[in-house]
Amino acid sequence: MIVKFVKCHGSGNDFPLIDARDIVLDDAGWARVARALADRAGDVGGDGLLLLTPCDDENIFGMRMFNPDGSEAETCLNGLRCTARLGFEVTGTDAGQVRLKQSAAQARAVAPIAAGVTTIETKVGPVSLVPGDVGLTGGAAPFVDAPIPGLPSDRAFTAVAMPNPHLVAFVDAVDEGELVTLGDWCEAGPALIPARANVSFVELRETGHAPALFVRTYERGVGLTDSCGSAMAASTLAAARTGRIGWGVETRVFNRGGMVRATAAVGDIVTIAGNATFEWDGEIEVDPATGAVGALRILGRREEEVAAWDAMLAGL
Repeated sequence: MIVKFVKCHGSGNDFPLIDARDIVLDDAGWARVARALADRAGDVGGDGLLLLTPCDDENIFGMRMFNPDGSEAETCLNGLRCTARLGFEVTGTDAGQVRLKQSAAQARAVAPIAAGVTTIETKVGPVSLVPGDVGLTGGAAPFVDAPIPGLPSDRAFTAVAMPNPHLVAFVDAVDEGELVTLGDWCEAGPALIPARANVSFVELRETGHAPALFVRTYERGVGLTDSCGSAMAASTLAAARTGRIGWGVETRVFNRGGMVRATAAVGDIVTIAGNATFEWDGEIEVDPATGAVGALRILGRREEEVAAWDAMLAGL
């Protein structure tokens, strides 16, 4: 089949995004499409595949996200902003509830975080700190800034389901080798957390009225990544839960891909405002039965959007 898509990114987390509202394809087929299109060795590449899916009685549209390995994520907040933008454009709306795999989120278009940078705000929660919801097979009480028995690390973690599982540790300085070692262990699906988990090391870089976090994440199904939206949200919540930032205080959250503005509210609800940048439009033939792809055709480039994002990064 020939699919049209938008190559987009949220905070540097990049994806092909397909309007799949009228496409009938089973999960195995979408998994093969995701592995083909998100392959960094291919013509498109990405941190996964985003799908805009139809509305229902409670949601103005839906989103699905498949990782590069073909697994489906419960959510992807950087991808949600991009998907919501496309959904708003094709439905003529600017706010509403979006269906995710196992939950829903509120999304709306808001004022740009920088000149020319299309910005979407998402609100998720209440999220869960119940160990079973995070996928941990041990422990009854939430792990909040505490060691997790059975994890091959002595660090204190906060375990939170966004609803995808996150383990967040605050560090003085990120050690990528340590992060990758722990991420690889979780990626193997050990008995402690058989569905795997996203692991983040977080630096608190500023405090007071203008706090800032720097987040480095090993993403489930992806590996070490420059950006993970749900990890930024989980880190913001963990910072509030542990008293490192205040509840209701807007926080700048950085990663190697860019920056978002995040707020954690009492009741474990997290709001994030960040970019939803469309880079170019394309179409490609892909066989869902085999994952074979044909030649890529670029239909148009969004050069002004790319330039606006680059200007924002230069000013950080």
